[in-house]
Amino acid sequence: MDDLIRVRKHVPSGTVVLQRADKRNALSRWMMLQLKQAFEDLHQERKVRAVILTGAGSAFCAGIDLQEVQDSSRASDALDQWYRDVVQYKELLELMLVFPKPIIAAVNGPAVGAGAGLVLASDIVVATPEAKFGLPEPRRGLVSGIVAPLLTFRIAAGRSANLLMTARLAEADEAHRWGIYHELTASDTIWARAHQIAEQCAQAAPESLQLTKRMLNETIGEYLGTLLSAGAAATATARTTEAAVEGLAAFLEKRQPEWP
Repeated sequence: MDDLIRVRKHVPSGTVVLQRADKRNALSRWMMLQLKQAFEDLHQERKVRAVILTGAGSAFCAGIDLQEVQDSSRASDALDQWYRDVVQYKELLELMLVFPKPIIAAVNGPAVGAGAGLVLASDIVVATPEAKFGLPEPRRGLVSGIVAPLLTFRIAAGRSANLLMTARLAEADEAHRWGIYHELTASDTIWARAHQIAEQCAQAAPESLQLTKRMLNETIGEYLGTLLSAGAAATATARTTEAAVEGLAAFLEKRQPEWP
């Protein structure tokens, strides 16, 4: 299988690149396995003090590979496969939340659906003016169950409801105003800016950063794990509905869905 993740080291940062530009870096099962491995490898690199996550091409991440979701609907074990898919994505986000080093998302283009989740599971976010942000799953007959708790954790319930219920894509400046993106920078400087932030993080004691991250995500975010599990159940259930069948077909056929 192809390598869908590329890892580079420029101490004190390590960079993980989503390397599926032809699919706008949509997350397949194999890609998520490779992404998990990349984080685990960089965990072991003592000289890497922070990890930059970015995408190849013009998008950061277009979300879950919906073609893969639709294809699995024809399998005899479709329900089991959907459950495994949802758990795999949830475990990836949980890995990022407990990862002992700062994760800096360099959002070089649209971050949508599961791609938005990768942004929200990161600690610090730098984005370009082209980096739209949104959770369009309801327009596909699906639910943003796993990402919704993270969004609410980061920006509060009212603004989360606005994005989740309208299922719209917010422009980068709006995402910046709402605190999803911490700063905006030009496309040609985004990695350099993320690396500067990594250098700032590297001036602190590694143990102090690890404890700080645990305090934020495990103490202040005490119920986050429970909420992610509940969201995973909602996400898996949504995939079994007639709305999901129609929404996925309409998306892949590039037409408007016809809801019952």
